[in-house]
Amino acid sequence: MTWTIAEVLREAAAELEHGGVPEARREAGSLLSFILGKDRTFLISHAKDETDEDLVGRYREFVERRAAGEPLQYITGVQDFYGREFRVTTDVLIPRPETELLVEAALQIAGAAPFICDVGTGSGCIALTLLCELVNARAVAIDKSAAALEIAKLNAQKLSVADRALFVQSDCFDSLDSREYEFDVIVSNPPYVAEKALQGLQREVRDHEPHVALSPGGDGLSVIRRLIDEGPGFIKPNGHMLMEIGFDQGEAVERLINDSAWSLREIRPDLQGIPRIVVLQKS
Repeated sequence: MTWTIAEVLREAAAELEHGGVPEARREAGSLLSFILGKDRTFLISHAKDETDEDLVGRYREFVERRAAGEPLQYITGVQDFYGREFRVTTDVLIPRPETELLVEAALQIAGAAPFICDVGTGSGCIALTLLCELVNARAVAIDKSAAALEIAKLNAQKLSVADRALFVQSDCFDSLDSREYEFDVIVSNPPYVAEKALQGLQREVRDHEPHVALSPGGDGLSVIRRLIDEGPGFIKPNGHMLMEIGFDQGEAVERLINDSAWSLREIRPDLQGIPRIVVLQKS
């Protein structure tokens, strides 16, 4: 039996909707576009084209995985971030649009040739994007996960910035010597979800993204505390540290800041007006 593009899309959208996937039609189209290597316009203009049996079988496997809650990005292995495509696996968080605000804030204060540290780099989306945008910048990308660092290295090679990036396996700053590393800018999207909030996350996040990158346990602030406490030892005078924080953590983070070490420049809101990006300057 042969199937047209329109028919397989209708079947997939119905299965995804039954599985509780939001925007089921769009997700069905994204999966088919990935398998065909064509854009969504092609799907519309070739809706009556017939598809081969092998392709339909592969597509149904992808749809079944998505209907069960696996994120689209882990199925396709890619995610766009700041206009570039990044390789992602279950070893790293899926880059999110709000994290682009952290990149934008860093670009505004970094200068022309900054030395950058990205704490908890994951896919490398923050550090590598900054290297792409700032052609004279250098970066040290650190993560406690060796598997995550391998993904970041692949992305660095793909984006042709590997020669300006150093990847270090480290729990926060533990593997760095403050006598050797003094940064202009420290950036971080740390794990910040409180332990009690994990069960309330979307199933795609809760059941598939790495918990070590989502939550440090407890109140969710332990890594942020470490960044605030240890960061001054690794940053130049008047240098900056920028962190992404949880939707309800703004006031708690303000209370953690030691005025003798940091000046709080601002806490930038995200597109929903939620305090999201903390900008500190070393006193």
